[in-house]
Amino acid sequence: MFRRPASSLSFFHRVLLIAALPAVAGTVAHAQVPATLEDFHLSGTQIGDVPPGVMETSPTCATCHGNYDPDHEPYRTWRGSLMGQAGRDPLFYAQMTNANQDVANAGYFCMRCHVPLSFVTGHAYDPSGASLDDVDRDGVTCHFCHSMVDPVYKPGVSPPEDVAVLAGLAEVPSHYGNSMFVLDPTGLRRGPYDDPDPQLHPAIQSPFFRSGDMCGTCHDVGNVAVSKQADGTYRYNSLDEPPPDEDPYTLFPLERTYTEWKLSAFADGGVDMGGIFGGQGPPVVSTCQDCHMPKAEASGCLYSAPRTDLAVHEFAGASSWVLEIIGLHYAGDPDVDQDAIEAGRQKAIEMVGRAAALELQQDPGSLDARLINQSGHKLPTGHIEGRRVWVNAKIFDAADQLLLEYGHYDHDEAHLDETSTVVYEMKVGLSSDASGATGLPPGTTTHMALADTIVKDTRIPPQGFDNAAYEAAGAPVVGTVYADGQYWDDQDFWLPDGAARAEVTAYYQTATRHYIEALRDGNVTDDWGQILYDLWLQTDKAAPVPIVNTELLLTPFERGDFDFDGDVDGEDFAALEGCYTGPFGGPYPAPCALGDFDGDGDVDCNDGRLFAIAWTEPGEPPVLSACRGVVEIPALSGVGLVAMIMVLALAGWFLVGRVHSPTRSGSPALFCPTRSGDKTTPKTVDPPRIESAP
Repeated sequence: MFRRPASSLSFFHRVLLIAALPAVAGTVAHAQVPATLEDFHLSGTQIGDVPPGVMETSPTCATCHGNYDPDHEPYRTWRGSLMGQAGRDPLFYAQMTNANQDVANAGYFCMRCHVPLSFVTGHAYDPSGASLDDVDRDGVTCHFCHSMVDPVYKPGVSPPEDVAVLAGLAEVPSHYGNSMFVLDPTGLRRGPYDDPDPQLHPAIQSPFFRSGDMCGTCHDVGNVAVSKQADGTYRYNSLDEPPPDEDPYTLFPLERTYTEWKLSAFADGGVDMGGIFGGQGPPVVSTCQDCHMPKAEASGCLYSAPRTDLAVHEFAGASSWVLEIIGLHYAGDPDVDQDAIEAGRQKAIEMVGRAAALELQQDPGSLDARLINQSGHKLPTGHIEGRRVWVNAKIFDAADQLLLEYGHYDHDEAHLDETSTVVYEMKVGLSSDASGATGLPPGTTTHMALADTIVKDTRIPPQGFDNAAYEAAGAPVVGTVYADGQYWDDQDFWLPDGAARAEVTAYYQTATRHYIEALRDGNVTDDWGQILYDLWLQTDKAAPVPIVNTELLLTPFERGDFDFDGDVDGEDFAALEGCYTGPFGGPYPAPCALGDFDGDGDVDCNDGRLFAIAWTEPGEPPVLSACRGVVEIPALSGVGLVAMIMVLALAGWFLVGRVHSPTRSGSPALFCPTRSGDKTTPKTVDPPRIESAP
């Protein structure tokens, strides 16, 4: 452990001190936080605890565990996964460079998960990653995982050999997360079976290997330099000191996959998913391994008999694009198996396809699309930056001509129309305190290492979700509302006249254009940002991957005919009165879409005027009570709209008043979806309506 000074300057004052120094050519626009290795010190195995030469390289393991069954053997399936390629990931290196530029020595913390052998070789002392060698770049290796010890000793459950290992540590982790791993310094292998073959190397059974807690070692990440305060906000720690608390729940969340699972129904006894996860294993899945290491009848070693429950080491997640750029960047490298990476990519795409289900239902004038999370964590989960899910809906007429599209993605520009759909994602930002300390503007940021505020987290929770538990664990919902127990979300898409068929697709994307460009532009100390950007250009700009697709034939309807009797009359007018929201007053209940004639997401006086045009009874149509005496402003566009805005702005200037922009027109570009019900209060929890959903 590094020596601590007698006193420490606060983060804020140290940054101000550095910012006051003269600028140096080539430095970033904002001040770098002068953190030390001590700020990132955590319990567990330290550099020097494992003697050199103890940890075998993965090619050594391949002698017995590879080159005999490419679809099931541990070596090749691992080699094509992001576990096997974690030390070669260009996205990671671009992120780490930017983190180091923002916070000195941050890379020391980042490498704990991605290149953990750097804590055996000692190369983690160079936080830039420039000292990493081929041993480090081997990723999360076979021997690394299989020498891990459960830091929380469980008498009668944990192997007796763990006692001496834990006793030899200066500090034993009390929590799972932040890569606070414990390695057996003798290299003794551990695994899930009670009958390992000891002929080639000693091995013992450890229940840790069948527990999600083992995965939580790296898949719960909190910024150890940013801690939760008594009022629930997060603030920077004092510098040159270890974090005041190593509990990930007290640290600013950068990844909460393990926590999301731990607080779900999957961890609490399991969920019957009907066989969509787990390979040849049972239909009830509970642990991370059940889904990400599916069972097969196969041999784990060249010399051993087949097992009926071999856990295939494919570790498939969602980031097929990252595997693609790794394969491209290391083309020609003999240590990179291109065929294995391509197989891993396909496994990732298949995993994405199992992550969610869609069900559609027509409410005469609108389409209800319910996206159901089938995973054991939030959808999407993992690293918080760049990842997102959304629903695309295309509405066609009887001639199969496209009438309207929601959530359109422009592949050439890598741009999503976010105004017409709901984007499920997490975004972080800087508080006013963090802004004052760093010189960066407050609000949403791509400087993850400096973030201290959750700006948005609309990701769909898993089965068993509980608001209070998730919030206490640093995984709250922000920017929307999910009721306890809710693991889906509904969107209502307005249907234009003549709609005959709807085609709906949910998409997942690993990295947005905005994020890739931010890494490129922010990277000034090496070329990883530019390397990443060039790879992005060569791989269809991280194109979105379809999760699930379905369609629905639509029943014809007449706008304004609320009672479906073939006319627009007084009974329908009474329904229209009940749906009135006023300009920009939506969302409204789904049946009220029949009164939203202009498709702008509300029922107002303009809709009342259009209702009057559709009126079929003799005599003058009635006027909405809220609209009697109201002077309608016609919808404007082009020069007329600009002129109107200028006139209103000038009037506001002279009257020192506030001017509202004109009523939106019925242009298809302004059609927008609404959430089913009022999203400011929890929705009634109804189960999914499709048989294939859990």
